[in-house]
Amino acid sequence: MDENIKDSNKTINYHYKFIFNNGIEKDFNVRLDNKTLDLVQAKREGYPEWAELKFFKCSNCPLEEDKHKFCPIAINLEDLIEFFSASLSYEEVDVSIETEERKYIKHTSLQRGLSSLLGIYMVTSGCPIMEKLKPMVRHHLPFATPEETKYRVMSMYVLAQYFLYKRGKKPDWELTNLAKIYEDIRIVNDCFCRRLSNITIRDASLNAIVHLDIFASSVTTSIEKDTLDEIELLFNAYF
Repeated sequence: MDENIKDSNKTINYHYKFIFNNGIEKDFNVRLDNKTLDLVQAKREGYPEWAELKFFKCSNCPLEEDKHKFCPIAINLEDLIEFFSASLSYEEVDVSIETEERKYIKHTSLQRGLSSLLGIYMVTSGCPIMEKLKPMVRHHLPFATPEETKYRVMSMYVLAQYFLYKRGKKPDWELTNLAKIYEDIRIVNDCFCRRLSNITIRDASLNAIVHLDIFASSVTTSIEKDTLDEIELLFNAYF
């Protein structure tokens, strides 16, 4: 059997290509374990100091430094951070994303294209806080609008509550804990920005995470009743 076919049976693959105005192209092949949705990436012999867990460690990080020397997000983002270290967030790029089902193409700012890729890495790297968003990565939607993201997040969370109910656990039908999940995610985004602010890079990667954080903030706000009422109107056929 062809090795590529064998590999595709074990992984979910997202192929990102960035094409800059000066003709430079850069490919990133994202491979996820098809059962755990963990990022599949070769380990290096060593990592930079800024990747250590204690280096501007997130204030809400549950990992213990004596068991985890490195931040799981940092070690998996190292190649991206290094490649885009001299890039500016407002640079224009053509970004194409190929999945097994379809292909997306968009001319956009580097920070927006990069935030889409960073989001996958941050959720699938092994961070206990970010992995709550793993179900969304399985059906990745690049360049989603805030409205699409809110709908997907809330749908994911309600489905999670149904699975809890099926397992005999108490579901959170009021979405109370969803706000807490996203508040924790915002803390990770903020602390990771501080981590990157203390190494010598330009602003593309930083602003890509800021872009993700704006989305996280909009989701938190959307849990308020008035915003949910707007979504409720879509379901009139069920009432």
